[in-house]
Amino acid sequence: MENELRLAVLIDADNAPRTALREIMAEVAVYGAATIKRIYGDWTAPNMGSWKPLLLEHAITPFQQYSYTTGKNATDSAMIIDAMDILYSGNCGGFVLVSSDSDFTRLATRLREAGMKVYGMGEKKTPKPFIVACDKFVYIESLKTAEPEAPAPAGKSAKKKAAPPAESPALSVKDLIAQSIEDLADEDGYAYLGDLGTLLIKKQPDFDARNYGYAKLSRFIAALDGFEIDERHNAKFQGTQVFVRNKK
Repeated sequence: MENELRLAVLIDADNAPRTALREIMAEVAVYGAATIKRIYGDWTAPNMGSWKPLLLEHAITPFQQYSYTTGKNATDSAMIIDAMDILYSGNCGGFVLVSSDSDFTRLATRLREAGMKVYGMGEKKTPKPFIVACDKFVYIESLKTAEPEAPAPAGKSAKKKAAPPAESPALSVKDLIAQSIEDLADEDGYAYLGDLGTLLIKKQPDFDARNYGYAKLSRFIAALDGFEIDERHNAKFQGTQVFVRNKK
């Protein structure tokens, strides 16, 4: 796309699982074009050799960062310096920071202050300060556990009924959705699902239906008690728009 967001993808090899690299790069493609792809680590370490075929597959450039002192992570400094160089080059409009390390909290904040879109990706052990410093944060575990889209049998429409959530949603999540619907509701109490999804991420950057076993927000909400869904045909866009409201 001509106006696609140009992204710099910076990966902390010390704090990112190589087994999820394909899923990570597929997720990046949802947000924009990965113009710069770099990964940082001490590639002289014996355990780093298994990264090589994956880096070649995704055209990711490895950057060598020696571990000068035991217990100190020099990779963080190298990533931060490169991120600031990329920022001032003006070649990208956003960053994807792949790490579970809270040391990148200030970097994410600084990039957003400069008008950059910042996506974070890390494991569920990621500290909260780094999560909320990003515009959106995706748990890597959720990239592998999202509910697959089952193809409909020939001549039959896909079933609307969703399977039970892989993880029961906390009451606070339901409250978050209900309050966000109220924030956006029209006179009939309905909120457009697309706007709702955007607002939920602004309020809670790590909100993702995949955390609860659903590939789509609409399916997640449909599985919860307390919400009504209305699918409306839109002739202008030749498609269907989904609206949701709190049950009265």
